[in-house]
Amino acid sequence: MTKDTENIRIKDIAQMAGVSAGTVDRVLHNRGRVSEENLKKVNAVLKMVNYQPNLIARSLASKKQYKIVAIIPSFKKGEYWESISKGIDKAGNEFEDYGVHIQKLYFDQYDNNSLNKTVDELFQISFDAVLIASLFANSVISISEKLDELNIPYNYIDSNISGQNQLAYFGTNSFDSGVIGAKILLNSIGKDANILVSRMIHSGDQNSNQSINREAGFNSYLNTVGYTGKVHYVDLKIGSSVFNFSVLDAFFESQNNIKGIIVFNSTCHKLANYIKVRDIHNLIVVGYDAIEENANVLREGYITALIAQRPQLQGYNGIKSLCEYLILKKRPQKENFMPIDILMKENVDYYNEQ
Repeated sequence: MTKDTENIRIKDIAQMAGVSAGTVDRVLHNRGRVSEENLKKVNAVLKMVNYQPNLIARSLASKKQYKIVAIIPSFKKGEYWESISKGIDKAGNEFEDYGVHIQKLYFDQYDNNSLNKTVDELFQISFDAVLIASLFANSVISISEKLDELNIPYNYIDSNISGQNQLAYFGTNSFDSGVIGAKILLNSIGKDANILVSRMIHSGDQNSNQSINREAGFNSYLNTVGYTGKVHYVDLKIGSSVFNFSVLDAFFESQNNIKGIIVFNSTCHKLANYIKVRDIHNLIVVGYDAIEENANVLREGYITALIAQRPQLQGYNGIKSLCEYLILKKRPQKENFMPIDILMKENVDYYNEQ
């Protein structure tokens, strides 16, 4: 324990939290069932008094080895999932001396069938916990059910899925971030202006859970404020600029009254670069995620605002909480929402996603 907590006893924590000593013991050692309400009370007190079990002594004494598998999309340098991966590596490095080893399994974020194949790989190896990038809800629910049967803990990052038995979720409230995107647009263009929603075509039968939830929040706000304009949609391909330019040229030739654009994932730079090349002005463009390609066109003024979600911190906290659960039996709060950050060209250079 630290100096702040060396004299704190279980019965002291119980009294402060208004629960029994047995409840505190179950929280500290993951013994038996604890209600969500009592878990929050005990964890609040533990945080307040800076309670830290002796991690080094416990891990060295047990000499136990743990493997955590992180299932995330593959990525290129500078892409959104690189930041997630860096956060995973940071947590893994911090817990390496305590017998924790991290293995990453990758899938194509635009193809849910790729995730299903990666899951087949997962269940061919031995592991103690899993961090899951929950892009495709149906597939992730299937993974979760198998992990539940095996009594293996798992965390979600990127987007949450309610009704599951994940140990914890680390990420933004996707619905609320969609509401924020709608507010930014309508505050600039008004409730009667036409909007373009740009989507990326996915393979398989599922779209990104994150994008679906953001769009739901976006549409909810439009309905709430009595939006009277028209929302148009274009489907683009992640790896085909020629196709995308052709689709966008045809769209803007037929629709010249668009005032606002929103892209619900990290590919806003593809739309913004089209606007830049075609020298189109007076559009309010809102996108998500502060990757460098997005930040560059934000600085140039072709994106109006980016809504960011601290991906590196998601990866870091997702792994850290699994490590603490395996080693210390410390159960985290189930929902851990990241701040929803709004970036413009005036503040993007000061943004620290950690």
